[in-house]
Amino acid sequence: MNLKFSEEDLKFKEEVKGFIDKNLDKNTQKKIDLGQHLHKEELVAWQKKLEEKGWLAPNWPKEYGGTEWSVTQRYIFDEECGAASAPSALPFGVTMVAPVIIKFGTKEQKDFYLPKIYSSEHWWCQGYSEPGSGSDLASLTTKAEKVDDGYIINGTKTWTTFAQHADMMFLLVRTNNDCKPQEGISFMLLDMKSPGVSVKPIITLDGGHEVNMVYLENVKVLKENLIFEENKGWTVAKYLLGHERTSIAAVSRSKKALAKVKNIAKLNINGDKSLRDDNRFMDKVTKCDVRLQALEYAELKGISDDVKGIPPGPEASMLKIRGSEIQQEITELVLEASGYYAYAYQPNVLEKGNNEPLIGPEWSSFAAPKYFNTRKTTIYGGSNEIQKNILAKMLLEL
Repeated sequence: MNLKFSEEDLKFKEEVKGFIDKNLDKNTQKKIDLGQHLHKEELVAWQKKLEEKGWLAPNWPKEYGGTEWSVTQRYIFDEECGAASAPSALPFGVTMVAPVIIKFGTKEQKDFYLPKIYSSEHWWCQGYSEPGSGSDLASLTTKAEKVDDGYIINGTKTWTTFAQHADMMFLLVRTNNDCKPQEGISFMLLDMKSPGVSVKPIITLDGGHEVNMVYLENVKVLKENLIFEENKGWTVAKYLLGHERTSIAAVSRSKKALAKVKNIAKLNINGDKSLRDDNRFMDKVTKCDVRLQALEYAELKGISDDVKGIPPGPEASMLKIRGSEIQQEITELVLEASGYYAYAYQPNVLEKGNNEPLIGPEWSSFAAPKYFNTRKTTIYGGSNEIQKNILAKMLLEL
């Protein structure tokens, strides 16, 4: 396995660094560093910078606005964005539904939706999880009844990220009950402004509003918004989830977060010894560091195999499991280091115009909210328990 970058790759690495340094808003960068939620306009501002540069959709073919980057260049770009605490491109449009439309969509669907995704005119959300149907997606009950020119949809979706901002939703619906559960599912595109759609917020433990309940009552979806074929949505869903799970690993962002923990450990916070002198704490840091390095090499091996044309195996599930666990471990370390400063709830301390005094070190201000919010990483994208079952079946050929 060759892990050395070429001269061309190293030049590209410097170009990416320079672009981020010049274009990334410093307040946005700080908010991400500390684990604070970004506003819609902050996310869009960064996407517009990437759009202007032509770097918004590296996973798209060139003809639709992609970059034609090599696998290595895409890795370098993600690595540098993570290291600089740049916002990720909104995944539901650019990273998830767009590749689905490119692979399975009609020419008309590609011509209509892809430009709007690229320009950020359309914000998307994902309608997969339902009350009682999360990791076991095949048990979903949202029903699409066929009518002359389309479908009438009834059901409920939950944990729907950014539904409060979304213009469109891609969703799984049941179109046939007289077959195996996976065989009766279809993949559709739904206008969130359609009559019968209502969105209710779910306020999470960190006090943020990221996720929502979405109620669908007699919502009309035209037949032109069916992706691929009726009852073939499971094929589309599996393709999409592969894109979601590898991105969840977030190796570069975890590397930066763990480096922050090591710097915190050097500080003398309470006029006593630093945490670097606490053997138990540093043992946790070291073990996390070892696991993160192993995860990084697993990711690099996957990239090396991709360059050689070796098809992927169970790596997506492996990266998702370990990557999400490490993210949680790091937030636990920051919370432990914060001590009683983590009790302070100050969600608006970095907002413009706020004059609220900061309680404790700046790095501790979002330690508790970040810890609470990161509990979700082992659940979304397919819960880790389900992923382990998938791995066992693949590796043992069950």
